[in-house]
Amino acid sequence: MKFFLSFVAVLVAILLYIRFVPSAPINPVLPVEQGQEEVNGHNSEVPKGSGEEEEAGEENHSSTSIAPVAPGQTYGAAISPDGALPMTALNTALGARDSAQVKLVGKASAVCQAKGCWMTLPTADGKQMRVRFKDYGFFVPKDLSGHDVVVSGWAYRSTVPKSDLQHYAKDAGKSEKEVAAITQDEQQLTFMADGVRVVN
Repeated sequence: MKFFLSFVAVLVAILLYIRFVPSAPINPVLPVEQGQEEVNGHNSEVPKGSGEEEEAGEENHSSTSIAPVAPGQTYGAAISPDGALPMTALNTALGARDSAQVKLVGKASAVCQAKGCWMTLPTADGKQMRVRFKDYGFFVPKDLSGHDVVVSGWAYRSTVPKSDLQHYAKDAGKSEKEVAAITQDEQQLTFMADGVRVVN
């Protein structure tokens, strides 16, 4: 009985600790917004490309303190450019698999203009690979477009729902007509990054 009571007391202490002790932010420069849900897994390890970032609060994009674009600046986890593959090697790295953990280098071609919560990198076939950020834990500057960047994380193939494509188009500043022209889900390469580093 003493063992059981001790076990219960320890369990209660752990639960109280978890409940009342705040965890450290992922990136002190870019705080994690409260109320964000963790992204579901893809194949038990890789984040799913559902694109469901905080649908409720979309109208109130908060302002965050994001370090300005500068060579060597890192957002999210600290990463180095060593060993990064060019975007042209992505299909080879994926092969026949649905996903692969890779480090890539490419030129950012678009960035979410609402708050920097995603960016795109052009693929070898001229399409755009959307890069989202792990656990919605950091953002990148809205003027990152045109800069070479290194991203580290998981690349994967996914079907992006029409509603998410429309959402991304709005965030990119597209017109209502352009948003309305999106009428189908789309197969895309997607990337879930745990870190982004500016090369130049």
